[in-house]
Amino acid sequence: MSNPAASALPAAADRDVAAIVAPLIARARAAQESFANADQETVDRVVTAAGWAIVEPGRNRQLAEQAVRETGLGNVADKLRKNRRKTLGLLRDLHGARSVGVLSEDPRTGICEIARPVGVVAAITPSTNPAATPANNLINALKGRNAIILAPSPKGAGTCASLLGYVWHELDKVSAPRDLVQMLPPPASKALAAELMRQADLVVATGSPANVRAAYASGTPALGVGAGNVAAIVTPNADFAATAVGIAESKTFDHATSCSSENSLVVVGDAWQPLLDALRRQGGVLAGAAEQAQLQRAMFPDGKLAPAFVAQAAPRLATLAGLSAPEYADARFIMVHEAAAAIGPQHPFSGEKLSPVLTLYRVADFDAAIAQVRAIYDYQGKGHSVGVHGASDAEILRLGFELPVCRVIVEQTHCVAVGGAFDNGLPFSLSMGCGSWGGNSFSDNLNYRHFLNITRIVRPIALRETSEEALFADYWQRYGR
Repeated sequence: MSNPAASALPAAADRDVAAIVAPLIARARAAQESFANADQETVDRVVTAAGWAIVEPGRNRQLAEQAVRETGLGNVADKLRKNRRKTLGLLRDLHGARSVGVLSEDPRTGICEIARPVGVVAAITPSTNPAATPANNLINALKGRNAIILAPSPKGAGTCASLLGYVWHELDKVSAPRDLVQMLPPPASKALAAELMRQADLVVATGSPANVRAAYASGTPALGVGAGNVAAIVTPNADFAATAVGIAESKTFDHATSCSSENSLVVVGDAWQPLLDALRRQGGVLAGAAEQAQLQRAMFPDGKLAPAFVAQAAPRLATLAGLSAPEYADARFIMVHEAAAAIGPQHPFSGEKLSPVLTLYRVADFDAAIAQVRAIYDYQGKGHSVGVHGASDAEILRLGFELPVCRVIVEQTHCVAVGGAFDNGLPFSLSMGCGSWGGNSFSDNLNYRHFLNITRIVRPIALRETSEEALFADYWQRYGR
C-alpha cells in the first residue's frame, strides 16, 4: 500500500506553510461537509472501520514493530497490547453512544440537546504512542462527524503514515471519503503544525508541554493535556505482594512511555521493608548511594533528561550509566531512595523520568504522605492523578479533597487504570485532562463528547419564580438587612 506521507504535496521546507496546509484543510472541509449529514448507523460503521484499521492483528503487529524501529522507544509486545486494548476499549465506550441528532430531552427543564460536529480537528500526537494516540483521536473525531488532520512527531511520522494507509483502506470499504482523515506531509516542523492549528476548528494536543502551550496559543479552541509525574502512596495496610505486582507492571509497561506510570512511591511507616522486599521479588533493583549518583549524572546531564534514557529497558539504562553490578542485567526496573526534602530541579529523580526508574520516599504517616505528594506535584505533575494502596475510605476521600489531582486511582495498575480500563468507569483515552492545576481547559479523559458542539433547544416551562424573602430570610435573620 502506498505511503500517504509520500503524497504529491512537496516537502514542507520547499513551500510556504500556509500554502501547504490550506489544500489539506479545504479537502477536509469538503469531506466533513458531506459526512455532516450522515445518520448514526453510517457514523458508527465508519467508526468501526477506523477501529479495525489498527486492531486487525497483522496491521497491529506491523504498526507496533514500525513504531519501535523508528522511534527507538518502548517494546513491541506492549505496543501490541496497547494498540489493541485502547482501541477495543474506546469502541466499547462508543458502542450505542449517540453522537447524531437528539442527545437528550428533559421535559423538566424544557431543554433538548442536539449533537453537531466541530468541523476540522488538528491532532498533535507524540512519538511515545505513534499509532495508539492518532487512532484514538481519529476515532473520536469521526464519531462526531468531523474530519481530522494528524500532526505526528517527526519520530512517529512513518508509523502514523502507515496507520493512515490502513484507515483509508477501511474507509474505502464503507464508501467514506479518505479526506476525512489526513496527516501533514513530511518533514514535520513547528511552523507547519502551528499553521495547521491556526486553520483548524479544534486542536487536540498530546505530548510535550511545549506542544500543549503552542496549542493553547494557536488562537483556535484547544484541548491540551498536562504533564505526568505520578506518585502513589502505599500504607502499612496494603497487600504488598499485589501492590508490587501492579506497580511493577505499570512502571515497566512499554518501558514507561506512559505519562501515567508511577514516577514516585510515597511509602508510609512500616510499609517500607515489606514493600521493598515485594518490589525486589518483581524485578526491582535498589541502587546504592554511589550507583544512584552515577545514574543521576548519566540520566540528567545539565539537569535535563538525556534522550538516550527515554523508554529503554532497565538493563540498557544500567549499561548507559555504567552500572556493572550483576543484578542489573536482569532488572525490570531500578529504584532510587531520596530524602523527603529532595524535590525540585536540583533533585531530578523527583520529576518525570519516562523510563523504568522509580523514586522511593519514606514518610511517617498519612498526613506526611499527603504533604509529600503535594510537594512533588508543586514541582511537577499537578492535576494528573495519584495512586493509593492500602488506604481507608476516609483516607481515599482525603486525597480527593486535598490533593490537586483529577483522578485518585485506588488499588489498580496505574498506567492502565488512568486511561480507562475494563474494570473501572473512566473513558478509554490516551489523553488525560489535568484541569486548571495542569494548565488545561478540561479535567476528564478526552472522549468523543469533546469533539461535539451541542445545540440546545430551549422551550418554555412553568414559571419558577422566587422572592427576596425565600432567598435572603436566613441571611437577614443572622446579619440584618
